[in-house]
Amino acid sequence: MPDRRKHRGPHPADTLLFDEAAQPALREAVTHVSWLLTKEYAPLSTLKLVGDRFRLTERQRTAVIRSACSDQALQVRSASERLPTHVDGESLWIDGFNLLTTIEAALAGGVILRGRDGCYRDMASMHGNYRRVDETRPALSLISEVLEQFNATSCRWYLDRPVSNSGRLSGIVREVGDRILAESSDVVVTADSWILDRCPRWFNLAAHIVRSRIPTANVIQMSGAV
Repeated sequence: MPDRRKHRGPHPADTLLFDEAAQPALREAVTHVSWLLTKEYAPLSTLKLVGDRFRLTERQRTAVIRSACSDQALQVRSASERLPTHVDGESLWIDGFNLLTTIEAALAGGVILRGRDGCYRDMASMHGNYRRVDETRPALSLISEVLEQFNATSCRWYLDRPVSNSGRLSGIVREVGDRILAESSDVVVTADSWILDRCPRWFNLAAHIVRSRIPTANVIQMSGAV
């Protein structure tokens, strides 16, 4: 079925799935998953165990696994993170779709997850293809305005082109793109967990933009650990 969405806003069920009554259980689930990942349990079996324990829906389970991380990963990400004051004079490599869809979702009122590592991640599925929405141009303008505030020597956007007709080929494209960013010696702008665990330096730009420029964003605190 063609993707005809004009906004990257909330799923119809999100009001109930992520309301204030649901959030304590979601945060506890993130704590449990993070503990099991720290003990090196497999992510899929961990998510099933915790998801069944808290009777989470598939969408809530997705939110939990996107928000959780092991103690080891948290330590690595905390050590390699660069603050806004640390990117002056640096070259930035931007994980384009990763950043753009989060800002689009924030502008459209979609659920934005604040994970255990402090990253902001959206719940909007791209369905294998990127499709421009009404928020695309405003999101790009906002990103550009914020980037101008930093004295970065250059900003390179990396767009790993999604492939709709072949999941296997799409996976290869994504793997190559992720590896390019993970191996970059420059500061990487991303919230992709695989890249964060491997790149030497990264900047939490999506979180910075949402906190400073989108006060109406629907940010859900998914972890008690900051």
